[in-house]
Amino acid sequence: MPATSHRKRRRVLAAAAGLTTVGALVAAMPAGAHERDKGQGHGHGHGYGRTVDVQLLSFNDLHGNLQPPAGSAGRVTHTNEDGTTRTIDAGGAEYLATHLREARKGNRYSITAAAGDMVGASPMLSGLFHDEPTIEALNKLKLDVTSVGNHEFDEGAKELARLQNGGCHPVEGCYEKKANGKPKTFRGARFPYLAANVTNEKSGRPVLDPYFVWEKNGVKIGFIGVTLEGTPDIVSAEGIKGLKFGDEIETINKYTKVLERKGVKSIVALLHEGGAPASGSYNYDCDSPGPGDGISGPIVDIAKKVSPQVDALVTGHTHQAYACTIPDPSGKPRTVTSAASFGKLYTDTTLTYDRRTRDIVRTSVASANHVVTRDVPKAADMTRLIDRWNTLAAPIANRPVGYISADIENPADSPERPAGNLIADAQLEGMAPADKGGAQLALMNPGGIRAGLVHKASGGEGDGVVTYGEAFTVQPFTNMMTAVDLTGAQLITVLQQQVSGPNQTAPKILQVSEGFTYTLDMTKTGADRIVTGSVKLNGEAIDPARTYRVAMNEFLAGGGDGFAVLKEHKNKLVGASDLDLLNAYFAAHSSPSAPLAPPATGRITVVR
Repeated sequence: MPATSHRKRRRVLAAAAGLTTVGALVAAMPAGAHERDKGQGHGHGHGYGRTVDVQLLSFNDLHGNLQPPAGSAGRVTHTNEDGTTRTIDAGGAEYLATHLREARKGNRYSITAAAGDMVGASPMLSGLFHDEPTIEALNKLKLDVTSVGNHEFDEGAKELARLQNGGCHPVEGCYEKKANGKPKTFRGARFPYLAANVTNEKSGRPVLDPYFVWEKNGVKIGFIGVTLEGTPDIVSAEGIKGLKFGDEIETINKYTKVLERKGVKSIVALLHEGGAPASGSYNYDCDSPGPGDGISGPIVDIAKKVSPQVDALVTGHTHQAYACTIPDPSGKPRTVTSAASFGKLYTDTTLTYDRRTRDIVRTSVASANHVVTRDVPKAADMTRLIDRWNTLAAPIANRPVGYISADIENPADSPERPAGNLIADAQLEGMAPADKGGAQLALMNPGGIRAGLVHKASGGEGDGVVTYGEAFTVQPFTNMMTAVDLTGAQLITVLQQQVSGPNQTAPKILQVSEGFTYTLDMTKTGADRIVTGSVKLNGEAIDPARTYRVAMNEFLAGGGDGFAVLKEHKNKLVGASDLDLLNAYFAAHSSPSAPLAPPATGRITVVR
């Protein structure tokens, strides 16, 4: 297939027969992958010799962060030669575009790829418009290909198909108008989303293209895209009804053989699953051999089992930064990379392509992460894009909803977070009245808290003012709240599931409302980390046989994030959205003269 044809046409994903709900499936269609010659870049100097260097620029987990992320979410850590560290402000599409365009200069063969979660859990500028602004920005960035991530399924498979193929939102319609006053139709992504391991349960066929082949002057590199097999545990069940998420290793190895049969021997896996390096510094050498060094997490086991024919793995999901080598099944080192999140980093990988063997010379592969610093000129086209969408969002985004006296932080490495306490308190207050559910406590999943609140003004609203847009950035999912019955025994079980089962290696500590307390003993393992006798509500020990009314969002009530026991709830009552309850809490507890102080921590006592 001519490489230039891809940008001119759309993939067609039809709704599966008989499914008419918003979360209906998209049926797959690819008889083969899309191949094209991008023709981008400038002469590199290798010409048509035996080998040619191909530049692979990659990033992951952008989450619609077109504007620079605020506060600690917009910083990366750099370790100096003397072992001290410093932080660098990073991220923002205007700067990412400049860095990528500069990096491509002088590279005749350059590909830009991503490893999922480009959209979803997005700040208001993108989230308010169902992430159309982000897809438009990625088109301008000349993204060549990306895998899906779990957040691409936040609004269901049909909405993902719309982002790929174009068309206005089925409920809210078209957001912009042409000069003649007619609706301006959203055109969709000009790059393929890959979902090799996401299949229709009935047909067994992938819901999107499983792979993509990039070609220029006879140089062919195949990309296989998968998301984590555990996606159903971390997205709304309704949106993925009828979909099956397959094993990452089996799927990559399956399509590696397909590509090899097509004569494509140079292969990169785009995998929305990752690991955790021993250091949080983006420039940490995770191949260092010291005790406790290196990288851990699911990606290690996956990388060791993925076919040796795959030359590199671009990964994501964990929001960590690393450029490591992990041995493949034959024992040869293979590069595995991740560029943190929110567009704060990009990875530059050199793939040396041998024209005779049509394969990558693995000993020559080199990768490094680079900071998207904010000391470079802004890309004018990105500035125009952001300004255009900001103008549409301004009437809603700039409306004050509350006032704070200091930063209310959301530290990802802390079991208990001030932002989490605030949200849980707001949810309890909103669901406590008898006619609203009669909740006695609230539980909030940490992954649903996407940012903290910064006291310093982000625009012209003034210091300490919380705007609707800022509140939206903290809670962008607009999950509906529920109040449900759980026994005391089930409450203790859900606390244990934070640190056992699928959450044992990477604990997910629920944020809890004021009055609910317990001790988390990190010197122990698994469920034993929860000191059961310490679990109390308003100073009274939880009675395993008693029934409690618990507020939580629909995602948790469906057993999301590995909290299977929550699916056993009874007497569910659905209330307002989580964002509405947060804004109502601000209205009730803050004013310009009496701003809300950050909630104190201490609800969870941690023993280390």
